Amino acid sequence: MRKLLLPLMALFLVLALSACGGTSADGSSADPDASSQEEQSSQPEPYTISDPTVEPEGGSVDGVTYVPYDGIVEHLFFHPVVAYPELAFDGDAEANGIDDYMVTADEYKKILQSVYDRGYILVDIADVWSETTDENGNAKMVRNTLYLPEGKKPLILSFDDTNYYEYMLSNGFAWKLIIGDDGKIASYGKDPQGNDVVSRDLDAIPILDKFVEEHPDFSPFGAKGCLSLTGYEGILGYRTQTDTKSWTDEQEANRQKEREAVKPIIAELKRTGWTFGSHTWGHIRLGGSKSLETIQADTQRWADEVGSLVGPTNVLFYPHGERPDGDDWQKTGPIFRYLQSQGFRIFCSVGINSFSYIKKDISAVICDRLHPDGTTLRGTDKVLGWYSQFYDARDIIDLDVRPQREVRWTPKSTTN
Repeated sequence: MRKLLLPLMALFLVLALSACGGTSADGSSADPDASSQEEQSSQPEPYTISDPTVEPEGGSVDGVTYVPYDGIVEHLFFHPVVAYPELAFDGDAEANGIDDYMVTADEYKKILQSVYDRGYILVDIADVWSETTDENGNAKMVRNTLYLPEGKKPLILSFDDTNYYEYMLSNGFAWKLIIGDDGKIASYGKDPQGNDVVSRDLDAIPILDKFVEEHPDFSPFGAKGCLSLTGYEGILGYRTQTDTKSWTDEQEANRQKEREAVKPIIAELKRTGWTFGSHTWGHIRLGGSKSLETIQADTQRWADEVGSLVGPTNVLFYPHGERPDGDDWQKTGPIFRYLQSQGFRIFCSVGINSFSYIKKDISAVICDRLHPDGTTLRGTDKVLGWYSQFYDARDIIDLDVRPQREVRWTPKSTTN
């Protein structure tokens, strides 16, 4: 375990255990990475440690008592946040999709404040599970025992489609990440009047950086979140992709300039606690509609165009929340086996709780994460219950700036 245990090494002997807006490269419609359906297929019980191989030792560092935590590690994910609601919700063809699958910058800030107030702290997804070898010499994934400040609960954050797609540029989102004059990650974009804007308050990544600066105990181990990247329109707002159908020397020269420009952004993100995962190169479906050969080509292209910049990752976030081979926890099909052979060990879908399951037949863990967005903020009382441990959606959603669409929960004034 990397960042999570560094502050405690002098105290503990710890052993190493071990969804999206827009149109995809394959032409798929603007589906979310998650279904907002209330009824989903049955799942096994969330994994918990019954016989941890690391004995908790407890102890205090700088007046903070650390205790072992073996419960569920919650996981929330976001799409890019809306910087300018007046552009996002202007009644055009994208407005309702953005309303469904995104939150505004102000709503996102309220969610961060709420999970902080409720005792959550950020942990790195790579610190929760790790790979080890069993007594027969077979590799397997195990859940690590986390040592957390007493009374705190762990939270993973991930961010899908942090690519700043072309359709977003005119729809009220930031355009790209940059390094500001203060040396910190900021966003660049255009306001509704067309003026250049550099800000740390209009994009999910610098907003979280700023929140942690103001509340350092929210990230006691240095973790931020995992950025889930496609590649078909570049990464982080930089057009680093190729077009294999027609590609000129001039286009390649521009692509190389973009690749060089994004490198210091990647380095600063890594330095400040951000990590990277694959969302496939073309945001392709993994559940069976694509052939194994197509998925192999896409995976190689991600490695060539994205992995070559951000480095290797063992985390794969399923586009559209669609599980490989249709069911990744009851069977291990050829697509899952191929993806695992490429180094992926943590496979993330979307669901109604932070479910996780360590597979018995292959070294891999599958997990679901929850999706704060318009579909769940507008959901029924039942949906509000799924998120009630994090926030009350009625306090988060900004109905003054969103489209006038149905809200299905019971107003606070009439609840018992």
